[in-house]
Amino acid sequence: MTRERLTLQAMIRLYCRKRHVTVSGLCGECQELHEYSQKRLQLCPFQAGKTACGQCEVHCYKLPMRQRICEIMRSVGPIMVWHHPLMALVHMFDGWRKRPVGRRKN
Repeated sequence: MTRERLTLQAMIRLYCRKRHVTVSGLCGECQELHEYSQKRLQLCPFQAGKTACGQCEVHCYKLPMRQRICEIMRSVGPIMVWHHPLMALVHMFDGWRKRPVGRRKN
């Protein structure tokens, strides 16, 4: 989970730096998405058995936020290999893991 948090944070920062031309920190829109995504990860019902969010059958994100994070993944995913190669590789392997089995916590 910690690795997933750090990967997501790196992707959002890279996206904000490239798309919104921020030098330090995040713009308001990206900061909101970052906080939302971190909370979703914290509340994930699968925790230790978690794969990459895109492979999960439970979609924790509300539709507008899911669309925004998908846009970031599509935009930044290919260049993550150059900026954070190990992180990108491990994230790719996480996506190949089996989907978690279980029910969502209430």
